[in-house]
Amino acid sequence: MSSVDSTEITKFSRLAAEWWNPTGPMRPLHRMNPLRVAWIDQRIPAPARLLDLGCGAGIAAEALAARGHYVLGLDASAEAIQAAESHAAGQGLALRYRAGQAEHLLAALTRPGGRVFVSTLNRTWRSLAVAKIGAEYIARLLPRGTHDWRRFLPPDALASHARAAGLSLVDITGMEMSVLSGDWRATRDVGVNYIAAFVRAR
Repeated sequence: MSSVDSTEITKFSRLAAEWWNPTGPMRPLHRMNPLRVAWIDQRIPAPARLLDLGCGAGIAAEALAARGHYVLGLDASAEAIQAAESHAAGQGLALRYRAGQAEHLLAALTRPGGRVFVSTLNRTWRSLAVAKIGAEYIARLLPRGTHDWRRFLPPDALASHARAAGLSLVDITGMEMSVLSGDWRATRDVGVNYIAAFVRAR
């Protein structure tokens, strides 16, 4: 059973040339990236060996490598991987990319005692209003059709999947964007965007 949705891959492959444009369709991701990367970096030893699964064109992978980690970025979109490699070329980072997919997504790719970080969207009526309707159709921060609200994942469901894979939830934080500045901050509110940390039993 494949974890890859060909429709989703096609959609994001079409945006490959725009991934690194900080004022383009990936602008919210660029603005969110410092918060996500710092949150992860604070919870792992340095240097660590990291896999960025579903890395797109490498916005987070490159930032983590710049912090001294050894990073492999994996994405099912060959076009996104090409954009990632092109942007990272000549920077001398401990960073590699590979086009492909991983089917056993969590604990099977994590060493005992290792950590898994998941940044995603909660499936609430507020996330539908803010992250789908508001971001795509009203504020036009994202291209229409970027998100499928039905695939958003509540924290309890994510934790349940993680437990089934041998992972324990150890930390969770909400992420909120300022309407005025566009900057992101950590919050206790996980009703829309959140990031979670899991650890694999030794």
